[in-house]
Amino acid sequence: MTATATPTASTGAAAATDQPMTHRQVMEALSGLLLGLFVAVLSSTVVSNALPRILTDLHGGQSAYTWVITATLLTLTASTPIWGKLSDLASKKLLLQIALVIYIASSALAGFSQNTGQLIACRALQGIGAGGVTALAQICLAAMVPPRERGRYSGYFGAVFALATIGGPLIGGVIVDTSWLGWRWCFYVGIPFALAAILVLQRTLKLPVVRRKVRIDYLGALVITGAVSLLMIWITLAGKNYAWLSWQTAAMVGGGLLLGGLAVVVERRAAEPIIPPHLFRHRTVTLSALASVLVGIGMYGATTFLSQYFQLARDKSPTVAGLMTLPMILGLAVSSTVAGRLITKYGKWKAYLVAGTLLLAVGFALLGTARADTAYGLLSVYMAITGIGLGLTMQNLVLAVQNTVPRAELGAASSVVTFFRTMGGAMGVSALGALMNNRVGHYLAENLAAAHVPAGGALGGGIPDLHKLPAPLVPLVTDAFGHGVGVVFLVAAPFALLAFFTVLFIRETVLRTAQD
Repeated sequence: MTATATPTASTGAAAATDQPMTHRQVMEALSGLLLGLFVAVLSSTVVSNALPRILTDLHGGQSAYTWVITATLLTLTASTPIWGKLSDLASKKLLLQIALVIYIASSALAGFSQNTGQLIACRALQGIGAGGVTALAQICLAAMVPPRERGRYSGYFGAVFALATIGGPLIGGVIVDTSWLGWRWCFYVGIPFALAAILVLQRTLKLPVVRRKVRIDYLGALVITGAVSLLMIWITLAGKNYAWLSWQTAAMVGGGLLLGGLAVVVERRAAEPIIPPHLFRHRTVTLSALASVLVGIGMYGATTFLSQYFQLARDKSPTVAGLMTLPMILGLAVSSTVAGRLITKYGKWKAYLVAGTLLLAVGFALLGTARADTAYGLLSVYMAITGIGLGLTMQNLVLAVQNTVPRAELGAASSVVTFFRTMGGAMGVSALGALMNNRVGHYLAENLAAAHVPAGGALGGGIPDLHKLPAPLVPLVTDAFGHGVGVVFLVAAPFALLAFFTVLFIRETVLRTAQD
């Protein structure tokens, strides 16, 4: 079966789109891309503060809590390289609009969910749409402007990513704390933005569509999705549903590695592979992919566990917990914007990657010292350092790869970085979450023993509601969560340090001033 990408207008009109876009035209189209990116990233974070309320209403348990988050990350990660490859074969604009339609439909259905099974299924569909929007937004930017000019615009991507990633819990917290809205609006809130993005993109995004007749690599897509899914399901459930060292682990890890090996064989033989193996012959692509995994582990961990820290270690409401993460949001937004402009001006990008990964490691190490009673002023500095590190790193890893590959492979190459970053983040959240649960249980047992309080059933085995606990237990619980979250950040720091050493070996090439 073949797929043909055909021009959407007359030959003359198509030729006109080959002309470089002016700054005004780029900014107009960029507004649509940023709207789409905002809602796509928001879908992964806005429910974090609302999940306890959602699962109470839908009568879900701890396994449902895990799967509402994991279902989205799983399909987002697995679909990213497929969207990326399709963008090299068909209209990027049309694919992006299709992804937004999938997001809108799945969000509406999620808001109407009557049980956890329906919600998890809708969240999985939502991840497919969000994966398409996340990958295609960066690919469209790469198609609009040459690498040298791309830095100034990619800074906006970093700022919006920060706003949606770290601001999502704040938005979700405000929604669930507002009685006349309710948790279902956590899913509805992004729909108007997605509709606006479709309309803006229809009017402003004008990219050339090259006629190509190719065979779609369905087998490669299936095998890659299977390999990623098995490994992500394993790391999500291990330590909770079964032991890390068990026959289930052996089966899932063995199956995932076997499918991964099969994917390499299939992709080597495919005429149009989903993830072209020859991309990894580029040293920059390989090292950027590895660094993306390591950065993803820390990035998603920071945004996931900071919210829990402020709610469970410092007894703050969901809304206040979101507001208290503002230093990280501002650090990320400012650093990504400033770095983008400097990169455009001077054409150099490696120094920002080196500085960013180093600051990320330092920020995580400092957050690793956090406890329930740590002064907020100190925490603000630690979060700002972490945010600056993320802002200097995330978009510039994509930029480095885009500057390495020819224009015909921008989609596949860009999605490789996003794919590995999301995969690292999903696995990191699961593993670090298991570590946190273990450490919190350990420190709470110590605190209870020291206070001569019987440990049996003190918390009922779930996430505690501090306002319903006996007063003498509250400081013991907040201390345990403060210490446990600190350990999580301390463990995340070496991954960021490994990313630092990885980017040191990336060879810098001056950004190209023209498209290939």
